[in-house]
Amino acid sequence: MTLASDSFPSSPAFDLIAASLTSPAAKSDALKKGKAIFAFTLTNKAQETESWYLDLKTTGTVGKGLAPEGAKPDVVLSLSDDDFQDLVDGKLAAQKLFMGGRLKIKGDVMKATRAEGVLKAARGGGSKL
Repeated sequence: MTLASDSFPSSPAFDLIAASLTSPAAKSDALKKGKAIFAFTLTNKAQETESWYLDLKTTGTVGKGLAPEGAKPDVVLSLSDDDFQDLVDGKLAAQKLFMGGRLKIKGDVMKATRAEGVLKAARGGGSKL
C-alpha cells in the first residue's frame, strides 16, 4: 500500500522513509534515535491538508494520519508540501524553516530536532527522495 497522495507531490517521500525502515538494523537504529511519534501535516497549493506519521517510539512504521490507532503524536510538524520536499531533498534545514515561520511545531520541540536525522537516513546519504 502506498502512502503517496496525488494532491501532495512530496508525499512519495513517506514511501521512501518506510522503505528505509524495512531492515531490522535500520528500524532498531531509528527507534533508538527517534524515541517519538512524529506527525507531518502538509498543506498543498490548493490549501488542502493531509497528515502522515513516523512511529519511531514503538513500531518503526510510517502511515497516514497523525498517529497509529490508539496513540498520540509527540510532535506535530506543519509545513507546506513544497517546503517538505525541500527538507527531504536536503535543500532546506528544518531549523531555517522554523526560524522563518514556515515550519510550525506542536509538542516537544527538542524531539522535533530528531526528525531531521530520520529524513537524512531515508535520503541514503544525500540521494534525492
